[in-house]
Amino acid sequence: MPTRTCTVVFTDLANYSATVGRSDREGLRNLIATHEQMVAPVLERFGGRVVKNLGDSYMALFEAATDAVRAGTELVEAISKEGGFSIRVAMATGDVEVIDGDAFGDAVNTASRILAKTPDAEVRFSKTTQLCMNQSEIAWERVGLFSLKGIVREVEVFRSVPPSRAWLPLPLARALKSGRLIRVRRGEQLPNLPPRPMILLEGFVPGSANLANLVDRLPVVDPASLWLLVYNIPPEDRANWESAGRGLVVGQPDSLERTLVEHSRPTSMTGSDTIILDVSGNAELDLVLAGLALPAVPMGDVVASYSYDLLADGRWVNQSEAAMARVEVKPTGVTLLPLSAGVLVGGRQVDLGVPISLVDGMEIATATGVMNFMQIANSAYMGLIYSETLARMGLGMGQVAEVGREPNHPGLAVPDRRGQQNIQWCVGSRAARARQSGFTLDRALAGRRQCSIGMEEGRAVLSTLHSRCPTYLLSESNLTQVNETCTVKTGDLVVVGTSVVAVKEPL
Repeated sequence: MPTRTCTVVFTDLANYSATVGRSDREGLRNLIATHEQMVAPVLERFGGRVVKNLGDSYMALFEAATDAVRAGTELVEAISKEGGFSIRVAMATGDVEVIDGDAFGDAVNTASRILAKTPDAEVRFSKTTQLCMNQSEIAWERVGLFSLKGIVREVEVFRSVPPSRAWLPLPLARALKSGRLIRVRRGEQLPNLPPRPMILLEGFVPGSANLANLVDRLPVVDPASLWLLVYNIPPEDRANWESAGRGLVVGQPDSLERTLVEHSRPTSMTGSDTIILDVSGNAELDLVLAGLALPAVPMGDVVASYSYDLLADGRWVNQSEAAMARVEVKPTGVTLLPLSAGVLVGGRQVDLGVPISLVDGMEIATATGVMNFMQIANSAYMGLIYSETLARMGLGMGQVAEVGREPNHPGLAVPDRRGQQNIQWCVGSRAARARQSGFTLDRALAGRRQCSIGMEEGRAVLSTLHSRCPTYLLSESNLTQVNETCTVKTGDLVVVGTSVVAVKEPL
């Protein structure tokens, strides 16, 4: 078979390894037989040619990308309803060469790597598949940019939306929790809008006069607060709607209702967010790990630029395949690179993989919460990305807490991120020596015991503990290096290396 352009499809039994450990031989044989009986006929009915069958997984080639996505979507739906198990499906489109019954090529590698990032009962595919398929025929939405093993650049990944599923975008999920989600169905009167509403339009035909007339009658609202429920939508209508900064919810009405009910359920929380050092008394203030500090570059002829990745749990790490966003710091400024769907910058949705220059006061909203960028006119730092977190420490009168990578107990430990993947090095011997010695920003700028904050005589006092790693205080928009003991007050920010510690009123 000569090289030809195909869509490569991988299917995989979800949680197969765990199932093997819980099943006897007869149960395992029945599972494999049922899987084979349900998967292969669907792949073949849509024109797929099975290349491999490993029992728990299939690899198939399709001439048409649309048929491949339809086959995967039908498989996931049918098996979830009747199979007693679930599968996941991933695919990519590109040149494929079949040799001795096996398939090779970049599309094969990409589809395999996307499969590793695909949750149970989902169908995900690459940008190449999205471009080749009939986009009016498939209900689809963006998932995000992913770093895939063996793939040089991040790959934009999409998913098909079956009739039984609807994923609620982050801004709408938050609005639902706070009572700001306003649903407007076709034929209904516009209700009174609360402050900062999120408006979901339901039952309207994309590109129709009815929809255009309603949008024209709306009061002045941010375009990012306007969302439209759709299922199959022509590419032109999708582009026109999204180019205005508005959002789409992809799903059938019944699926949306189930999703809204699920998101409305209360979330149970256990434990305490605040640790009180003096259990016999009350805290006078809280110390809160509250963001990422961004040192200026070039840095001592060593670091030319650097980046940090934001995870779904709010942590900033050097690099991750599961990052939601990436902040990049260069001499020209600070940019944010969205890596997952639903990132809002300045109240507007932004395109995946397109860097956004951050300016002072700009708000960034992701699944981790809302953050704010604070630009700093200082030779040591270019800015801070500030947000509230659950990492808090209460401080009572007469107590002292150390801050650093390994502070004495009791203390507030700042991140000690290992690895150099996030650093772009300067040219020269100094940078080479730093790289070989294991230099990282966190270890270069934050000491094990860097500073202390204590309560004495009714005031909070900040003192430096490290002779080489400077501590900075941001008070009333001025960032200054702390060279001797000074008083801090609620609302101040203490900068320790790449970490921000906020001084707050106690909860």
